[in-house]
Amino acid sequence: VQLQASGGGLVRAGDSLTLSCTASGRTYSNYDIAWFRQAPGKERELVASVAASGHTYYSDFVKGRFTISRDNAKKKGYLQMKNLKPEDTAVYYCSATWSSRYFSGPTDEHDYDYWGQGTLVTVSS
Repeated sequence: VQLQASGGGLVRAGDSLTLSCTASGRTYSNYDIAWFRQAPGKERELVASVAASGHTYYSDFVKGRFTISRDNAKKKGYLQMKNLKPEDTAVYYCSATWSSRYFSGPTDEHDYDYWGQGTLVTVSS
C-alpha cells in the first residue's frame, strides 16, 4: 500500500488542523494505521493509532485534543487536531501495517511497514 499525507501548514496556538492520509491498494480496511510525528532534534513518536477493528490509541500528550479516524470506503485516514500547541510542531507521518495482534494497532514504529512522506505542521505561539 502507498500512503500520501497532506493537510499540514502554519497555524497559531489554539487553532485546529486536520491531516489526511490517502492510501492506495484494495484492502485498506485490513490495515492498522497510525500517525507519528518527529520534531526537530527529536525521535519519531507515536501520536495515535486506529486498528482495522476500529479501536484507537492516543499518546498522553494528545489525549482530548486529537482524534484519529478512518474512512475505509475512501481509503483515507485522518488526524483531527484541536487546541494546537507550539510543542506540536513536527513533521507528521501516516503509517500502516497489515492488521496486527495489537488491540488498537502497534505502538512501535518498527511494526509499521508502510509510510507516507510526511507533512509539516508548524504551530506559532
